[in-house]
Amino acid sequence: MSTKAQREIAHRSKIFAHAKQSGNIVFTCRYFGISRDTFYRLENNYQTKGESELINTKPRPENPKLRKPVAIEEKIFICVSITILGR
Repeated sequence: MSTKAQREIAHRSKIFAHAKQSGNIVFTCRYFGISRDTFYRLENNYQTKGESELINTKPRPENPKLRKPVAIEEKIFICVSITILGR
C-alpha cells in the first residue's frame, strides 16, 4: 500500500473518530469540509467493505492515448514557468 493511500485512510479514520467523539455529524462535516452525503457514503462503504474502501481511487483507468509526449509536456512546463515566474 502506498503512502498516499495510507494518508487517505488515516485522514478518513480521523473523520470517523471526530464524529464519534463529538456525536454531531453536521459539525464534523463542516469541520472537515465534506458533505453529509459524502460522510454517510464513506461510512457505509467502510462498514460494509472495510478499510480498503477508504482509499480514493479513480473511477476508470488512465488512457495513455490521450497523454501528450514527454517532450511536449516539458516544453509546456517551460513556457508556463517562464510566464508565471517572469524569467
